[in-house]
Amino acid sequence: MIHQPLLDYFDLRRPDMLAAIEDLVSRETPSSDKARLDAFAHHYAGRLSAAGADAEIVPCAQTGNHVRARFGYDAVPAADGHALILCHYDTVWPVGSLETHPFRIDGEGKAYGPGIFDMQSSLVMSEFLLHAINDLQLTLKRPVTILATSDEETGSHHSRALIEAEAQGAAYALVLESPLPGGVLKTARKGGGVFVITATGRAAHAGVEPEKGVSAITEIAHQILAVQALADAEEGTTVSVGLVNGGSAHNVIPAQAVAEADVRSWSMAGLDRVSAAIYGLQPVTPGASLAVTGGVNRPPLERSVTAELFARVRAIGEEVGLTLQEGSTGGGSDASWPGLMGVPTLDGLGIPGHGAHADHEHIEVAEIPSRTALLVASLLEL
Repeated sequence: MIHQPLLDYFDLRRPDMLAAIEDLVSRETPSSDKARLDAFAHHYAGRLSAAGADAEIVPCAQTGNHVRARFGYDAVPAADGHALILCHYDTVWPVGSLETHPFRIDGEGKAYGPGIFDMQSSLVMSEFLLHAINDLQLTLKRPVTILATSDEETGSHHSRALIEAEAQGAAYALVLESPLPGGVLKTARKGGGVFVITATGRAAHAGVEPEKGVSAITEIAHQILAVQALADAEEGTTVSVGLVNGGSAHNVIPAQAVAEADVRSWSMAGLDRVSAAIYGLQPVTPGASLAVTGGVNRPPLERSVTAELFARVRAIGEEVGLTLQEGSTGGGSDASWPGLMGVPTLDGLGIPGHGAHADHEHIEVAEIPSRTALLVASLLEL
């Protein structure tokens, strides 16, 4: 069996993997900084090339460039579909975070650093799976494409088309986002979007001639209640108005008010229902008007496209010594794009840890060998 040699290999390479993780974590990559993102993409593509992949930069004018690497296409026919590994390298951490959150490993075996859990350590998994295949002379069942994008944290607006293109014809997609607490894999994610509702009224002096005014704030108050009433706990659909803005002065009947609503659901049916209702809103206040913009920006990852793949990976995990469990989350990821296309998709295959986006963001160092061995074993067996 190849599983024990894989565990032994990654246990031996764990110091090298930690050094690589420190290298990547130390290159700050906030989603909004194109210069830093592009520099990181160039560096990471070089690391993948050195590991034996055919790596290239995919230019993107709006945000950072993306990295695409192919491996095994010259040795394994792709007629039955390729394996797609999805990662992103942008983080939510601003430049300067390393000064207060440097890479470090504590006495409990936790490695800390900005973006280490979500998801720079996963990029290192992708790199070292290539080393293992070469060093151990392993034979893949399918060729592999690794795609590392630069704008997942801001909604994947400029990488979606690329992800969908690479998912076309894929046999399956493995997404190396961070797992749920306890190393639980993700077989369902909510999809969601943001809707901006603008109410327009008519300004007037609040003391001299208030009867000539039409309050946009009164109108937006009616609409906030109507929008939030669209939530459906049984369906698993949430609607939350999180931002409200309106008026110009306390003594002026407000001519404009704006509310922004966050909408999430486990199903496209739920998102479609709420979207239609919001776009169908009608004014309540005489003389007021409404405008709605925005909408659904990420579909859900539904269990119908994850269940079978999870069962197969769970069986592989048992051979690696892992008892894998599945769970769901309200957050979104790039897993939703291949999932929407019907590609069997599994998410949360990164290294266990905790605290994504938070001060205590970390990974569990002891989990590096088994989780990377699981990834390679999956590529060998699926």
